[in-house]
Amino acid sequence: MKLKLIDIAHGRSGDKGDAANVGIIAFNDEGFMILQKYLTKEKVKEHFKGICLGDVERYELPNIHALNFLLHNTLGGGGTVSLKHDAQGKTLAAALLRMELEIPD
Repeated sequence: MKLKLIDIAHGRSGDKGDAANVGIIAFNDEGFMILQKYLTKEKVKEHFKGICLGDVERYELPNIHALNFLLHNTLGGGGTVSLKHDAQGKTLAAALLRMELEIPD
C-alpha cells in the first residue's frame, strides 16, 4: 500500500549553510515506527534528485518521534550567496511530506 508522509507526520526545515535541515515528526508511535523502517536516507536523496547534490545524513530522535535529515550541497552556497528561490530550504519539509512510501498492508 502507498502512504503519504503527510498522513502520518508533519515537518520543519531550514538551512545550515549550504546544507538543508529537514525534520519529519510522526503524529504517534505507529507513525514513528513506519518512518524508522521506511524513510531511509537513500529514499530522501532520490526524492530530492537534482536538488540535493551531496550526501544525506539521517538522525533519529525517538523521544519526539522524529527523524532529522541533513541534505548537503543543496542550497547553492547558502542564504547569503545563493540565487535559488528558497535559499534557506524553508519549503523542503513540505516537499518531503508529499513523498509516498510503499509499505506492506
